[in-house]
Amino acid sequence: MFNTSISIDEINAWSRGNMIEHLGIEFTEITAEFIKAKMPVDHRTKQPFGLLHGGASVVLAETIGSIAALLAVPDMNHYKGVGVEINANHLKSARGGFVIGTCIPLRIGKTLHVYDIKIHDEAEQLICASRLTVAILKVD
Repeated sequence: MFNTSISIDEINAWSRGNMIEHLGIEFTEITAEFIKAKMPVDHRTKQPFGLLHGGASVVLAETIGSIAALLAVPDMNHYKGVGVEINANHLKSARGGFVIGTCIPLRIGKTLHVYDIKIHDEAEQLICASRLTVAILKVD
């Protein structure tokens, strides 16, 4: 499903100079079946009460799903994915450490992809369950 010829180092290089780098998101594992990334729970990603901000979880989910779409298109020089809908259920709080997102495809079509992204803490407790829909656009 996913193009694994692109290294994690290359994918992490795409994160430089944008929100992904600012929030400390780092891709950790890419296989043909799933993609994983981690994000710190720190001053950049917490809300004022010291808990992981729900918006940060959504950024992590959309980041992983967007990279998944790029790695699933037939030719990333001619096709790009753009998020058209995301939802997230925030199920448990996190106060520190890292959260880890795992993305698996639910449907990879020609013009529409749907991804399931589960975010766990380091103790493998489910923090957030998210679903991302991505439109695939031809780019010249």
